[in-house]
Amino acid sequence: MSRPRNIRPIDLMLEIPTGKSGMGMKQARALTRDKGTDEFSHHPAQYLFKDAGDRMSIAADPEAVVAMMDAFGVQMAQVNVNPRHPAGALEMFDRYPARFFGEVGVNPNAGMDSVRELESTVKLHRNIKAASAAPCLLNPQVPIDDRKFYPLYAKCCELDIPINMLVGVPGPRVPYKCQHPGLLDEVAYFFPELKVVMRHGGDPWTDLCVKLLLKWPNLYYSTSAWAPKHYPRNILEFANKRGRDKVLFAGYFPGLGYDRIFSELDDLPLQDETWPAFLRDNACRVYQLDDLLDERSASDAGQAH
Repeated sequence: MSRPRNIRPIDLMLEIPTGKSGMGMKQARALTRDKGTDEFSHHPAQYLFKDAGDRMSIAADPEAVVAMMDAFGVQMAQVNVNPRHPAGALEMFDRYPARFFGEVGVNPNAGMDSVRELESTVKLHRNIKAASAAPCLLNPQVPIDDRKFYPLYAKCCELDIPINMLVGVPGPRVPYKCQHPGLLDEVAYFFPELKVVMRHGGDPWTDLCVKLLLKWPNLYYSTSAWAPKHYPRNILEFANKRGRDKVLFAGYFPGLGYDRIFSELDDLPLQDETWPAFLRDNACRVYQLDDLLDERSASDAGQAH
């Protein structure tokens, strides 16, 4: 079945373009050694996302991004909250309380400072719903199962928030071993209540990702950093069968354009029952968004009167 138009997707990875480099470029440049990366203008893996620089070079305010979301039927998107400079994100949440929710990037190299920073930032606003980590872009890199991460995992459990975790070979030209998806096995074992959302595909170990998703109840998979026509087929098969409640949509704008994302989504071989779970329902459950979406419904009802 083609994508139903009556389902308003929740996009689990979006960045507001500033006109400057983004999506981890600063962190990647601090780690990379090849001269080719220095030639990238905006995106740390611009050899893969060749037109990303065009989109990222044009600054957009939240109003313009909301208009784009409306044009493609997207109800809500997850954005990053800088724990040291949260004001811009907080203002956006206040202005668009049912259109954006936040994730807080964590740095296990900072020890308890990062733990305290995560907690204080999450408590700043009800729209902050998750933590996030990019092991390959940390300096130095920190493996997913390293003990440095454990205080942050424990704090996520206490706060009852998921952590978005990059897995697989990264696009930026940095080593991958720190985010091999197999490292999640021991984390899921030690923290059974910790909700972990795999990001960026887990490639080339998608069969292992499926096995881990089936094994661990609180492990999930999002489609960030992949154009829909390249989504791994075994992930889509899993989503149609035993993994219907495990696979979540993430768009990755401005790394990818919404026009391409949503035109290619229409060709996905997803079953009727899978579409609402993939586009919306799983995100609502994992990130606990019902309170924010209820606010949207109440606002719409008030305007109707």
